[in-house]
Amino acid sequence: MKTKKTTSVFTRGLILTAVKDSFSKLNPLTLVKNPVIFIVALGALLTSGIVIAGTRGGHFSSFDLQISLWLWFTVLFANFSEAIAEGRGKAQAESLRRSRTQVKARKISGDHEETVTSAMLKKGDFVICEAGDQIPSDGEVTEGIASIDESAITGESAPVIRESGGDRSAVTGGTKVISDRIIIRITSEPGNTFLDRMISLVEGAKRQKTPNEIALSNLLLGLTIIFLLAVATLPAFFLYSLKASGLPPSQNLSLPVLVSLLVCLIPTTIGGLLSAIGISGMDRLLQKNVISTSGKAIEAAGDVDVLLLDKTGTITLGNRMATDFIPDEGISAGELADTAQLASLSDETPEGRSIVVLAKEKFNLRAREVQNLRASFIPFSAQTRISGVDLFSAGGEQQRIRKGSSEAIKTFVQNNNGFYPKNIEETVAEIARSGATPLVVAKDDKVLGVIHLKDIVKGGIKQRFAELRKMGIRTVMITGDNHLTAAAIAAEAGVDDFMAEARPEDKLARIREEQKKGHLVGMIGDGTNDAPALAQADVGIAMNSGTQAAREAGNMVDLDSNPTKLIEVVETGKQLLMTRGALTTFSIANDVAKYFAIIPAIAISLYAGSNGKGPLSVLNIMNLGSPQSAILSAVIFNAIIIILLIPLALKGVRYRPVSAMEALTRNLLIFGLGGIIAPFIGIKLIDLLINL
Repeated sequence: MKTKKTTSVFTRGLILTAVKDSFSKLNPLTLVKNPVIFIVALGALLTSGIVIAGTRGGHFSSFDLQISLWLWFTVLFANFSEAIAEGRGKAQAESLRRSRTQVKARKISGDHEETVTSAMLKKGDFVICEAGDQIPSDGEVTEGIASIDESAITGESAPVIRESGGDRSAVTGGTKVISDRIIIRITSEPGNTFLDRMISLVEGAKRQKTPNEIALSNLLLGLTIIFLLAVATLPAFFLYSLKASGLPPSQNLSLPVLVSLLVCLIPTTIGGLLSAIGISGMDRLLQKNVISTSGKAIEAAGDVDVLLLDKTGTITLGNRMATDFIPDEGISAGELADTAQLASLSDETPEGRSIVVLAKEKFNLRAREVQNLRASFIPFSAQTRISGVDLFSAGGEQQRIRKGSSEAIKTFVQNNNGFYPKNIEETVAEIARSGATPLVVAKDDKVLGVIHLKDIVKGGIKQRFAELRKMGIRTVMITGDNHLTAAAIAAEAGVDDFMAEARPEDKLARIREEQKKGHLVGMIGDGTNDAPALAQADVGIAMNSGTQAAREAGNMVDLDSNPTKLIEVVETGKQLLMTRGALTTFSIANDVAKYFAIIPAIAISLYAGSNGKGPLSVLNIMNLGSPQSAILSAVIFNAIIIILLIPLALKGVRYRPVSAMEALTRNLLIFGLGGIIAPFIGIKLIDLLINL
């Protein structure tokens, strides 16, 4: 059960902090990082100077003052959008910071222990942790096995198992040992633990602009320069027209009007929201319990078109489960189930437990208490490939029940002078061809039948792969199984391709091969042998439970250690790209609409007759009240639209698994058309209010 809480977009504390930060971001060194908003700030500063100079000279202009105020509001609203996005991350970082405390650690020094604080631990030190202890720093379990409470980091209340010598050996500082005793080798220096890095990333201290964000910023800057040149040439054209219409040059466009026109035409909307979109993308990923070490990785996830997924735990449940009892001729299914259940009573493997459960569900056979049976259990071993039980009656008679691989049971039966039926061999071969695992059950010298074990494909995974296929993403299943088994599971899961009998070097080679073809590749892994492939992949997600090598090689860490999280990461990346594309489309369409709303209105006076109307009046299709009200309405709308779009920038546009062409068409119809219509409606309503 999840206990992790997400930070609401609009809480009182968050808004007050964001308002305060909006003013602190007026620092020129901060503003210059966003060229579009920096130019708006310069325009606001220029118009403010004109208002002050005019007031001192006795020529106060309320129009110029209103223009100046709304230009400052535009800058503040843009700062507010970035500040509120950062504020959510800082709130989450503060929560993590509170969970980080200095704890005592039992450091192993030579042949004795010494108690030190966690801040004194260095990389390579060994510490002992027992039930109730808090793990002092990041490390790897080198001895023992224990249950760990990771709720402080992952928000997941259920404890997890961490053990030495496997791919689930990594532990995180700040988590708590629930049971048993382990020895941990520290793998990070003080101040550079996973929790420290997580705090820095969450609060945005280390966020850098992604390549796509930089490219879009350059595009917006280019458009701004073009509009700046266009607006700078307008006074010359207006002066010529004024002379031609007999009007005095003093009626030419003033500096506040030109600044207003420039601000309304440059892409201020997306310029003000661009940073918030990037920050909120990392925030949405964090809400899925995935930490990204860079915004570039999230963008790459949105562009990924090949996904490499491990079969076990990702596509399948990871444990073979009993699905059917297939009896031999003359044997009832109930008798086979009863015998198979007896052979599995002491089998603590998932396969053994599933046999007991299946017998209970199908034939209502209750598992017998082990202590009530006069039994001697034979545990499974890799050498014998067989397990079972010897039952002893009151008269001393012995019954030997065994279950195991076809070859092992065949040897067992023949050693007891029994016969191994031909039809059992055929059943075993048929189950193996289907990609499943057959277990044969025998009692003394007689074969009773076969248990059908199957690695269950996760429910709904086929539909998820179908959605990815719609988005143009090809899925590749990686497994160590033989080709026959891999093909059967791949067909059932609905993946596009598979790699059977895959070794670590095969994964790396496949990623490089796909990248040479121009594809962006995503992969998830947890072991040291996955590290090279994770480092090579464009999006490499390391599971938090995995080894330190895997976590350092990937560019994302999944705190839940859920192998299917890769699909959610791709969806989050695509949502980020879709949101940025949608708001960019809206912003540029906005500018086009504002151009047709403002330019005709300020040109009405040219060639006007005594009634104040001239031939250019027909271009004023919005019938705005006056040139002044038209410009003021446009400036007000330009500022307000940033505030109105902040929730969309933070939440993201609704994600749909569609192709790139469908997404583009939807963007143009909703945000492109909406961006053209919205200014006409908004500016007209504001103009009506002003003229009232």
